[in-house]
Amino acid sequence: MYSDPKPSFSFLILLFLCLQPLIFSLSTDASPPPTVCIVGSGIGGSSVAHFLRHYFHPSPSQPRPPNIKIFERSYVVGGRMATVSIGGETFEAGASILHPKNYHALNYSNLLGLKVKPPPASEDDDSMSLGIWDGKKFVFKTLQVDSKFPLVQKIVSYVNSFRIFFRYGFSLLKMGSFVESTVDSFLKYYESPERRPIFETVDEMLKWAGLYNLTTQTLQDELIGIKLSPLLIEELVTVITRINYGQSVYISGLAGAVSLAGSGGGLWSVDGGNWQMASGLINSSDVSLHLNEEIESISYLGEYYELNSTKRNSYSCEVAVVATPLDEVNIRFSPAVSIPERKLQHTHATFVRGLLNPAYFGLRTVAEIPELVGTLEDPDLPFTCISVLKQLDENDITYKIFSRKPMSDALLDSIFSARLQTNRINWGAYPHYKAPELFAPFILDGQHLYYVNAFENAASTMETSAVAAENVARLILSRYFSEASLQSSNLQSFSPDADVSHFDL
Repeated sequence: MYSDPKPSFSFLILLFLCLQPLIFSLSTDASPPPTVCIVGSGIGGSSVAHFLRHYFHPSPSQPRPPNIKIFERSYVVGGRMATVSIGGETFEAGASILHPKNYHALNYSNLLGLKVKPPPASEDDDSMSLGIWDGKKFVFKTLQVDSKFPLVQKIVSYVNSFRIFFRYGFSLLKMGSFVESTVDSFLKYYESPERRPIFETVDEMLKWAGLYNLTTQTLQDELIGIKLSPLLIEELVTVITRINYGQSVYISGLAGAVSLAGSGGGLWSVDGGNWQMASGLINSSDVSLHLNEEIESISYLGEYYELNSTKRNSYSCEVAVVATPLDEVNIRFSPAVSIPERKLQHTHATFVRGLLNPAYFGLRTVAEIPELVGTLEDPDLPFTCISVLKQLDENDITYKIFSRKPMSDALLDSIFSARLQTNRINWGAYPHYKAPELFAPFILDGQHLYYVNAFENAASTMETSAVAAENVARLILSRYFSEASLQSSNLQSFSPDADVSHFDL
């Protein structure tokens, strides 16, 4: 009798039903991927998430990428990147400008399909008019000619360049060389990951790039050391450091060099607001975003961290990242962490749509007031700078004012002859720099609690935050995911599927 060797269909079904519990057990035995919790949704926090996704490569022990949660105490993402609307126009209210060699920011813009643009004319234009105000008079002013002819504008630009050179001499070239040398050293942070160490401390990171010594003495001492003229330091350099960091030439040398680099040409920003970089990176990094949820405590419980929020929620994370300055937040750590004491420099940004009062500056007409009014170091001066953001017509101009203290209505009424709209924002903008600088570690507890903003004591910009975040991401992958290889996969263009909530201030 013939016997069919093939098992019957009913037998296969029976076999599958018997093995199903075992199959299910095997599929669920694999441990869930670890969770990385990031506190802060600015450029630092969003960059950590981006680079964790970018560099992670599966391994037998860790086949799946980590879950990432980002906590933001505000209703919006972006941190110190924000916009303000004045007269139907949108302007940067926080971090405003990017350098042409800020390669992480450039890469973000390309990947996210963001449109870049030059900043307002008063911030990066050879034809801008500049005045240096000492509280009583303009000690220096460039020429102003109201002409739309390019040839006339070019001639005026050449004349002003000659006048600036005549006033400050070859010290301008020395200052340029000092800035260029610092930028060249900073470019080492863009070398391929295979050629760059992973740094556990800011000190190591700065020493490797040849930048550490700049943090050990003041900008003034650095510039005196290369024989810059006292007049250039007292006037132009002081104006720049007051505009960019709200501080004098007694800031540390590296912060000062970064400040000077931010006054050069080729500066840019993201059309519609720099905050879109953070939003896009978060959207593209498969992140669980918790808006309007402030973390009030981080406790290490042996194998994981417990984060507790003001909403009375608790979260367990194998890795915790603080990507916001600890100077003015009330996060309780258990066990306690120790970092050098530091205070933030507050910059009060006041936006006014109206018209300046020429009499305040000892002038007869508004047209005589420079588009950018910088100031010398004097504690009695009520503002650090005033710049034109947009001129709609002769009687309708939007200005931005930076000051160390709030601008009262009475003070504004003396500076302006008319005010149609006024917006005030108080930023805990950057560290108060002093030399020699002391740095918090990237690893706060010797385990897996990381601090991106430790690098801010060297210099505080959008790009330095991205550079620090990239190092922290590599640090996490090398220490926690030790068997997972760090792989620099090819970056491809992408577009975020959905926009993260954001509103103007």
